[in-house]
Amino acid sequence: MTPEDFKIMQKSVRKAKRIATEKAGEMHDLVEDRLPAAFEEIPQLAQETYDACLAWSKAEANLKEIESKLNKGYKE
Repeated sequence: MTPEDFKIMQKSVRKAKRIATEKAGEMHDLVEDRLPAAFEEIPQLAQETYDACLAWSKAEANLKEIESKLNKGYKE
């Protein structure tokens, strides 16, 4: 993996985290401002939030695994 590829991966992880954070914020706004009237929005928004958080989690784990492999390569 080139340093440029690694930077692209880091940027992708930051983007996934931003999206997950935005979805969590939307969920917060729903709870704070629109419930109980907007209760029908809960399932879709919950799924979108879960999916965004899962995507971030997988991307973060993948990045950490690659970082670990790169660090081991430097030490050998």
